[in-house]
This record gives sequence, structure tokens and C-alpha cells, in this order.
Amino acid sequence: MEEPAHPRSEPGGWRRLGAVSALGFSSGAPNSGLGEILPIWLATQGVPVELIGLLPLAGLPYVIKFLWAPLLERWPIPWPDRRRGWIALLQVVLALTIAAMGLLRPSTDSQTLLMIGGVALVIAVLSASQDIVIDAYRTDLLPDQERGAGAAASSLGFRGGTLVLGSGALLIAGSANYPLAFLAAGGLMLLLVPGTLAAPKLPPLREPVHNLRQAVIGPVREFLGRTGGRRAMQLLALVLLYRLPDGLLAPMSGPFLVAEGLKEGQIGLIKSALGILATMVGVIVGGVLFSRLGMNRSLWVFGLAGAAGNLAYWLVARGTMSLEGVAAAVLMENFSSGLVGTAFVALLMSLCNPRYSATQYAVFSGVYAISSKVFAASSGLLVKLAGWEHFFLLTAAAAVPAFLLMVRLTPWNGQGARGAYSTERDAENSRSSGM
Repeated sequence: MEEPAHPRSEPGGWRRLGAVSALGFSSGAPNSGLGEILPIWLATQGVPVELIGLLPLAGLPYVIKFLWAPLLERWPIPWPDRRRGWIALLQVVLALTIAAMGLLRPSTDSQTLLMIGGVALVIAVLSASQDIVIDAYRTDLLPDQERGAGAAASSLGFRGGTLVLGSGALLIAGSANYPLAFLAAGGLMLLLVPGTLAAPKLPPLREPVHNLRQAVIGPVREFLGRTGGRRAMQLLALVLLYRLPDGLLAPMSGPFLVAEGLKEGQIGLIKSALGILATMVGVIVGGVLFSRLGMNRSLWVFGLAGAAGNLAYWLVARGTMSLEGVAAAVLMENFSSGLVGTAFVALLMSLCNPRYSATQYAVFSGVYAISSKVFAASSGLLVKLAGWEHFFLLTAAAAVPAFLLMVRLTPWNGQGARGAYSTERDAENSRSSGM
């Protein structure tokens, strides 16, 4: 199998990174943006915290998106290229669906909550599909030497989407109403389409996927052939567990601030605005440090910082703190989250063969989504059973299993994850896995 030609020696690196950042924005806006708004929207309407904690279940499409990723791999929309055609179409449909969320009115009535959950599920399906193609586009576009910077650019854009849609919608909701906030969020998604059409064009694959069977089986055979069964399972476990502390904390951070007595405008400013800005600073710092530390050391250092960030909420939960103290905790946790996200995206890209990037990245990110969506669904129940203080301690302790795996898979003095894709080393294996 011949690999696609990457633009390794061509100019335009900044244009590639700019496109990756813009598409990261498109990915973050519906995903994390709505993840910020919905819990706070429901909490302010008196919906019980244990029901709000179930919202991550609407994100199940992120877990199983690998099931339809081969369809997007096998039947690309050819204009403007095999990835951006799907991205532009999904952005349009997402814009309409997000705007439609504003037609609903939250209450404690079970039928109303099911309707809100249903629309959230549709948005999650569309957003997960968009992520499949954006992740593949980024992996296909960036040469190896730009992947650390590309991970930072993508994470920066992702957090920017969360900032603009999340904090912007909360500010609009606080000064006007939630229907207008959702309408504005949908309009934002529509404005992203021209940028997608103007992004750099991918080079054609020299050996494209020719049939659905190849699109389904080829990615699995290639990954197992490259890593071996045992190491493949270890790598998937690392992907599952590395960001578990972040996943458990995310759905409860907003309701915790509501429980602390903060209003929508304060939450929008501290968590969704200043907090996301802190995350973006963390992403930038993470990109700079990543280029110096390398893959493995970055995973260790940033993972430790992420666990420490969760402990900042624990300090707030231990007793009454000033608004400044709450803001400091939010900023610290978001900064460390930016570090963690940079290393994690680079890890996922390093595990993909460019020929099967859509399906392989969908599998890896779907495994991660088990922790951020399925495991996170227990967060509200954990709060109810253990209380806020012990809950935050548990989220920090959830980092331990990933560190145990990293001793073997990403040792401190290693150069990359054992099992990551290498063009030179795996070219022959890739040929033998093509069908």
C-alpha cells in the first residue's frame, strides 16, 4: 500500500494550522458548548442534579461513532475534497438543529426532559459525525513534524468554540432568554461553512478505500498487525482512562457553581469565559512544552497537572470561599485541562494510519468517549452519595490507572507511544493489511 503524499516540504504550515484550529472551533462549539449550556439551563429550572448527571448519556454517539465512520470513509462527498464536503454539510444541519433546541422549555416533567434529551441526542449524532471527518482531515493534512503544533491548534480552536458558544449563549440567556441563545448558537455554526470551503485541499489518496468491506475490516487488521493484540488492548485502555478525571468532573462543574450560589452571568464570565481562556492558555503552553518534552514526558507531566487541577475544586468544596477563590479554582482546572488535551490529541493522531484515519480515529475517540460520556453519567449519583468534597477527591484519584499503563506504554525516557504509527517502520505492514 502506498501512503498519501503529505505536504512535508511545501510551504503553508501556518495555513494548515489555521485550518485545523478553525475546524477545532467547529468541533468544540456544538459538543462542549452545549455541554456548558444544558446543565446550567436545567439546574436553574430546578431539575434534580441526579437527572442532570444523566445528560452525558446523550453523548453515546461519540462512543459508537466508529460504527458509521466506514460509511464516511467509503462514500466521501468529493467536493471540495473527500473530507470537507461532509464537514460543510454537517455544519449546516447542526446549525438548524441547535437553533431548534430553543423551541423547548425545560421543566421537571419527564416528557419534557425526554424531548430535550432527544434533541441533544440528535445534536450529538451530527456532532460526532462531524468529528469523524474533522479528525480524519487533521490527521491526513498534517505532516509528522506538525502534529504537536496541530494538536495544540486543534485544542485551541476547540476551546475557542466552547468559549464563544458556551459563554456567549449564557450571557445572552442571562440578559435575554434561552431561545435567543440557542438561535444565536445555530447562527454561529452556519457562519463556519465558508471557512471550511476555503481550507487547504487534501492531496488525493494513492490507494483509496475501494469497498465497504475494506473500509470496515482494513482499519482493524492494520492496527492489530502493527501493535499485536495485547498491546492494542493496552493502548485502547490508555485512551479510555487518560482523561477520565476530566470526564467525571465536566458535567458537574456547572451545577457545583450553581450550588455555590453563583448566577448565570457569573458562571458565564468565570467558567465559560475566563475558564475557557485559561484552557486556551494551557493549550498554547502545552504546545510549546510538547515540542520540548516530546510525546511521553508530556503525557506524564500534563496528566499530573490535570489531576492537580481537579483538586482545586476539592479545596473550594471543603469550605466557604470567596468569589475570587472559586474563580482561581476554575482557572487552575481549565488551564490543566488544556495541557491534557494537547497531549491526548497528539497521542490519538500518532496511532492512526493515514489510509484509515477516519475509522481508526473514530474508534480511538469513541473509546475515550466511554469515559467522558458513559462513565461520566455516574457523576451526579456520586455527588448525591458522597457529597461534593469526596466527589472531587474521587475524580483526582481516577488518574491512577492511566499512570500505571503509561509505565509500560509511554515510559518517561521513550520517544513515543509503543504501537504508534511510523511511516518507515510500518510501510510493509500497511501493504500486507490492505485488502
